[in-house]
Amino acid sequence: MVAIGSKALRLRRRKEYFFAENHVVCEQGGVVYTGNSRKFMGRKSNKKLSGSDDGQGGSGHGSEQQTVNDQNLYKMRDFDNPQPSYVRKQIDPETAKYFAEISNVLESGEIDLEERSVICINALEETTGKEVELANDFVISHIIQILLEGCGADHLCGFLRSSANKFAQIATDSCGSHVAETALKSLATHLFDESFYDLIKDTLTLICQALVQDPVNVMSNCHGSHVLRCLLCLCKGVPSDSEFHTSKSSTALAKRLNLRTERERNNDTLNVHVGFPDLLEFLVLEMLKCSRTDIGYLQTALKVLKGQEQVLFRVIPVILGCSVENAEEDGYIEKTEVQNIREIVKENAFSHLMEVILEVAPDTLYDEIFVKIFKGSLFEDSKHYSANFTVQALICNARNQSQVDAIGEEIGPKVKDLLELGKAGVVASLIATSERLHAYEHKCSKALAAAEYIQPYITSIISMDNSQVFETAKDGAGARVIEAFLGSSASDKQKKKLVGKLKGHFGELAMHPSGSFTVEKCFNVGNLSLKEAIVSELVAVQKELSKTRQGPLLLRNLDADGYSRRPEQWVSRQKSKLSFYKDFLVESGETENRSSKRKTPTADNSKKTAQQTDIKKMRQEIDTLLTPSSALDDSKKHKKQKKESKDHGNEQFPDKKKRKHQKDDTSKPSKKKVKT
Repeated sequence: MVAIGSKALRLRRRKEYFFAENHVVCEQGGVVYTGNSRKFMGRKSNKKLSGSDDGQGGSGHGSEQQTVNDQNLYKMRDFDNPQPSYVRKQIDPETAKYFAEISNVLESGEIDLEERSVICINALEETTGKEVELANDFVISHIIQILLEGCGADHLCGFLRSSANKFAQIATDSCGSHVAETALKSLATHLFDESFYDLIKDTLTLICQALVQDPVNVMSNCHGSHVLRCLLCLCKGVPSDSEFHTSKSSTALAKRLNLRTERERNNDTLNVHVGFPDLLEFLVLEMLKCSRTDIGYLQTALKVLKGQEQVLFRVIPVILGCSVENAEEDGYIEKTEVQNIREIVKENAFSHLMEVILEVAPDTLYDEIFVKIFKGSLFEDSKHYSANFTVQALICNARNQSQVDAIGEEIGPKVKDLLELGKAGVVASLIATSERLHAYEHKCSKALAAAEYIQPYITSIISMDNSQVFETAKDGAGARVIEAFLGSSASDKQKKKLVGKLKGHFGELAMHPSGSFTVEKCFNVGNLSLKEAIVSELVAVQKELSKTRQGPLLLRNLDADGYSRRPEQWVSRQKSKLSFYKDFLVESGETENRSSKRKTPTADNSKKTAQQTDIKKMRQEIDTLLTPSSALDDSKKHKKQKKESKDHGNEQFPDKKKRKHQKDDTSKPSKKKVKT
């Protein structure tokens, strides 16, 4: 026993009371824990699913339609054997008291590192023969975790070797699973010392051999599955919290769309330690023999096997329900299983698994999966709410240009349909893969241009609230987006709706160099009431705005002086402008062209450009005609000053002006010669 300091005695009564309060002995000799404030300490409860009492789940989870849809997936499943019940053994009071004192000493913080290590080693020796009972105890399991983190590799391996035969029992317990994960993570920290490699390998070999005796219960258990994934990561040589175990959706999306940094790409193949590839292969293959239905386990197993092609050639066909015996004759994917695989790909759970398969499959196996299962049905699968994610994975993991071309020929003509159906992810995947492999790029661009589908972007812009629109307009890049929207083929109603959200902010926005262009764009597309609202806000800040670089031009273009002097005449002129402009559009047939534009998107670009130029010139003529003389005088004065400053510059550099005259003189004889 370890000698306990006198300072720990003050805490002993509290610990003893806690143990006595929470341990109630059953008639059968087991232990039941009564509820209190420490009941919920991050441990997962081992509750059965609501429904039947046999633990097989009930009808209360998921819809009836989902149950019907999952029937195809169940065809591939082996029904798991029921997990044997386990009655916790009572912890004798002396042992409970001992570990309470150990906890008090470790938590006191008054011992040095060397003393702490000695206490952890001695305390672990007291667990010999009682590892399962102590690790699965609600209170003592916390103490065991601290001991495992504080001891050396020898004693850590000793604890695991002693409990190897019952490791599955610890791993599937709500409390013991935390102890098992802590032990495995602590092992990983000792692998940096090469002298412990063989010892740790022998220890893990015993654990793996014990787990494969009853793998189904470990894989299907909500606690054991986490321990199993941690063990797989340890054998792979990667951290247990890496993307092999869990991955954020944003990280996966960035990976698919080539948006990750170079450092993030390098982390894909970064191993923390050497790992145990032989144990990894043994564990995966042995567990695969017993069950092909634990989707979460299989995803992790496939990710950690990435790069081990020979193993993947054996594992993936088995997961898909195929036999590897006929691989050399008919390929790895049997023709008799193709239709069944196509059906289960539409199941939510299996679609996630297929995404991982497409990511890690060797090149030849990927090509066979693409040709036999997906080719010819890509568009139909892209429309499905689950299968479309599998199609995205298929596209993003294409290996060569010929595969991208084949995918593009099937998906490219349907780009507009996919966008209308809200399956933009498939289109984005095609764009990203075309850019990555430099294949189908030109055709992909043409397909996007032919789609001319901007409705999702219009909807996203006009759905922003007033503050978001204002913040976007103040940003240089955001202002260009808004200006592009105001100059797009969106309806006038949608444009005016967006302009209306900037009411009250036009004066402040005009003070920004880039914002002045946005204000003028808003003025041009607005109706009379919006125009008056904009110019009135500019008049309110006219003094400050005129001092800025962009202010005078903006005030002149909107005739702010005219509005401040005579608002009624300003409104009358704006009405006349709108009337003239409307009549011109009617006479030129532009109104009809706009209504039929969506029906005939393939218009002649040269005619369209010429027509836009004519409209722009006519609009300028209307503005000039109805602009007051004072504004025109200001404009002429501004041009005159600009010309005078230019002439003044020529006087300062007479040689430049002289050279210009000499050039004109030399050009005259040549012109006369041409006339003769």
